[in-house]
Amino acid sequence: MFNSKRLAPVAAAGVLALALTACGGSTGGGGGGGGGEADGPASQNLDARGPITYVQGKDNSDVVRPLIKKWNEAHPDEKVTFKEQSDSADQQHDDLVQNFQAQNEEYDVMSVDVIWTAEFAAQGWLQPLEDELAIETGDMLPATVASGTYNDTLYTAPQSSDAGLLYYRKDLVPKAPETWEEMMGMCDIAEENDMGCYAGQFAKYEGLTVNTVEAINTAGGDILDDSGKPTLETPEAKAGLTNLVEGFETGNIPEQTITFMEEQSRIAFQDGDLLFLRNWPYVYGLAKNEESSKVQDKFAIAPLPGRDGPGASALGGHNVGISVYSDNKATAHDFVEFITSPETQKFYALQGSLAPVLTDLYDDPELVKELPYLPVLKTSIENAVPRPVTPFYPAVSKAIQDNSYAALQGEKSVDQALADMQQAITSAAAGS
Repeated sequence: MFNSKRLAPVAAAGVLALALTACGGSTGGGGGGGGGEADGPASQNLDARGPITYVQGKDNSDVVRPLIKKWNEAHPDEKVTFKEQSDSADQQHDDLVQNFQAQNEEYDVMSVDVIWTAEFAAQGWLQPLEDELAIETGDMLPATVASGTYNDTLYTAPQSSDAGLLYYRKDLVPKAPETWEEMMGMCDIAEENDMGCYAGQFAKYEGLTVNTVEAINTAGGDILDDSGKPTLETPEAKAGLTNLVEGFETGNIPEQTITFMEEQSRIAFQDGDLLFLRNWPYVYGLAKNEESSKVQDKFAIAPLPGRDGPGASALGGHNVGISVYSDNKATAHDFVEFITSPETQKFYALQGSLAPVLTDLYDDPELVKELPYLPVLKTSIENAVPRPVTPFYPAVSKAIQDNSYAALQGEKSVDQALADMQQAITSAAAGS
């Protein structure tokens, strides 16, 4: 599994195997709608300042330590200590849950995968970022702000983003396809060149959730409606899943891709075995620079194809949240502002290849020179849709995976897969 501290496949978030703990009630933080109980932990320590701890997964890109050093030099009385987790997303999730349940006041600010916000907010573990703890979001990409919002309240501030891209062989395809139908129509080019046409991530894991959600959203469907109820038995949802199923039936999506995660699909593209690939931006540098890559100067990138323009990528990335149990929330708030500042966001991009959350940085000449895919990535993020925002996300993701996989394998019809998906999500929300 991958971690999205780099522009990496957050799709493999790894939470699906985890049982969602005690989703039916709060632990006293008062979550779900902003503010919480008047005398609960969300109303305490709002003006308090002092040392805090920042919790994040393994700092493989050496991004966190230089930033904390810079902060500490400027704030000697409000120093930040870095608590480094493992590089496994599921272990990070477990660690946060355990410390929230223990009401550990030493976990002040945490890096939170975008798919965890609703779960943590519903439990009352995250401090609402409102009133004196509000974060300015006007300069941020709207999709990233939506990823930190639950029940119309911002609970986590965007830290880094990510979205799916289409990689294609520019030496064989003169112009990137803009629609799914157009891309499928180019598959004869793949056949003529003895290669597979299209691949995404279709093994039964979080990546399949991402690919299925993207297909359904791109066709105009939704997984959940605004009230959080599943809405999958619709013509649009059927059209989206049918696109993938028919891709397998016709061979336009090679049979072996049913086992593909991010790395298998990347390697197949780099080996020259695919005409089109859906994957995350991390692939760009590897396909361009690895000596083993057979497509170093033969590929280009574009937004995912849609119905009549860019498709709806699933949004990836990480946000930062403040624990309701923090003793020094004023300092924690200022540190969150430091993380979301233009200077820090630019450092993230240059040092760690992290996608910025600030709109203007996607047109910054220095960044575009270093990361030439940024303008395309901006388009993808602007058209991205968060994965289902629900406190029951692990169960929802499993329902999507199990049933879409069965449809891709020909074990269920599209109609049956969507009906079963709908029922499984309904049962998960009901706690059964």
